[in-house]
This record gives sequence, C-alpha cells and structure tokens, in this order.
Amino acid sequence: MPAVKTKRKNPRRPYISVVLPVYNEEDNIRPQYEVIIKALDPLNVSYEVIFIDDGSIDSSPDILRDIANKDRNIKLVIFRRNFGQTAAMSAGIDYASGEIILFMDSDLQNDPNDIGMLLKKMAEGYDVVSGWRKKRMDKLLSRKLPSWVANWLIAKVTGVKLHDLGCSLKAYRSSLLKQVNLYGEMHRFIPVHASWLGAKITEVPVGHHPRKFGKSKVGIIRTFKVLLDLVTVTFLGKYSTKPIYVFGGTGFLLFFLSIFSGITVLLMKITLNQSMTRNPLLLLTVMFIVLSVLFIQIGILAEILIRIYHESQGKPPYSVLETINIRRMR
Repeated sequence: MPAVKTKRKNPRRPYISVVLPVYNEEDNIRPQYEVIIKALDPLNVSYEVIFIDDGSIDSSPDILRDIANKDRNIKLVIFRRNFGQTAAMSAGIDYASGEIILFMDSDLQNDPNDIGMLLKKMAEGYDVVSGWRKKRMDKLLSRKLPSWVANWLIAKVTGVKLHDLGCSLKAYRSSLLKQVNLYGEMHRFIPVHASWLGAKITEVPVGHHPRKFGKSKVGIIRTFKVLLDLVTVTFLGKYSTKPIYVFGGTGFLLFFLSIFSGITVLLMKITLNQSMTRNPLLLLTVMFIVLSVLFIQIGILAEILIRIYHESQGKPPYSVLETINIRRMR
C-alpha cells in the first residue's frame, strides 16, 4: 500500500490512533501486533496503537505489557475488571491522541492491510469510513443471518445506510468522535451518533478472515441486545427533547385498545352471553399489553438516567488498573 498523503494540523500529534479492545486473546495478541506494525509502517504516517485490555483473565495482560515495554508506539490500558466492548472503545477514544481514530478487533479477523484504504477515504473528506465485510468468514445461522437482519432493520429505522454496522474496522475523525458519549452496549451505533452530528459517512468493502485461535465472545443473543439498543437509540435521536410524543402516543394507544377491548366484551356478552366480568382471555391480553408498554418505558427512562448520572458526575464507564506509555488521559 503506497504512502497516504495527509495534511498535518499538529506535527507533534500522531496522525492515526489504532484502538484494539482485548478480552482473553492470548494466542492472537502477538500475531495481531506483528501484522498491524507491518501494515502501518509502509503508510509513512505517524501512529500509535492502543490496546485496551478489558479485564482479561488469561495471560493477555502479561503479553501486552511485554509488547508495550519494548515498543513505545504501543500504548496499553488495563481495566480492573471486564466492563464490555463499549467501555473499552470509550477508553480508546479518551486515551487516543491521533487526528484519526481507527478501531479493529484483536482476533486477527480484521485485515490491517485495509487501514491504508480507510485512510485514503478519510483524505477525500469523509468523517466516518466504515468497513463492510462483504465476504464474511463466520457461521451463517448464528452470525451472518442475524447480522443481516439487524443491519437492515437499523438502516430502515435510523436512516444510516450501512451494510455492516457490526464490523469493528472503522475510522473516525477524532474531533467528531470525542463528542460522542458511549454507555451500555452502544458501540455498534457510533456511526448513527456521528450522523446526528452531521458527519459525512461512507463504507468500503474490507477483508475478513476466519478465527484461528480462541473463541468468539459474540453469540446469537447479541441480536436481541441490538434490537433493544435500537429502541433506545431511536428514542434518544428523535424524542429525547420531546418525550411527551412517545409517552402521550402510548397513552392514546392504550386508550384506543381499552375502547376496542370494551367493545369486544360487549359483543361477546350480546352474541355469546359471555360474562363481562369473567373473561380471563381478555384480562390476560390487556395485562400483557400494559406490562410490555410499562417495561419498555422504564427501560428508556433508565437509559436516560444512566447517561445523566455519568455525564453529570464526569465518570467514565470503566476503571483503569494500569497504563503503559500513556502519560495522562486526554
């Protein structure tokens, strides 16, 4: 890959920060480090590589310490415990000093040789360049099919037309990304948050390799988490300043349902001589409807409250045990 032509705003600042969350990847770390350095050196840009160890319980922290102590371009943040991928990516944003922040997995499935292609797209004026695993090397039923469904649904609801929001290989302008606050498991929706800020977004096909070592930390249950997160993201994006539209609309819906259920009870009384006060099916249906609405609303309120808590306290959603080659949090 030829050198990437860039306009440097601050010669003391690295052009790119590559952030890799790590959780129990002891067999992948050294090969991952080697292929990243091999891909970055020919680009002729200043860089830093930040590994975020998310409370690994294998030998990953020790391997990362050894690498960081030998290479000053490698920065290491070790969490006190496992906080999740979103918290690890949030830490990467906080500690990154590059003009471009690029995320990728630490399991050797993303191809570091695609970094130059993403940087070239960024040089064309884009704020976000998202990788698209066109030939994804994962299991069809447990990984690819749920991902296709989730991406289609997210694109329809949010209007952000990306084929592969779940692909970790993405590049962002640091000035934009540092305006995004991440909590819960919202890392997959970073491009959606960026679009709210007016970001110019594109995607490019990238390589994808089958996992060689270790086990995937992602299962089929992630699809259901994505759907729940989509409800939250949609609410925060469209109704966070006007919640009465949601709660008031729900109230009207329940009102009309109550009218419909009342008419049904009357018809059953008239045509079938069914008791109006002893109709268990109708009562059960109404109870389920009310409970589902209440639970969704409580979930939305909880999401808002947790954001208010974190942002008012100024506390990150993680706790750091140790850092190497990092002087201070940015």
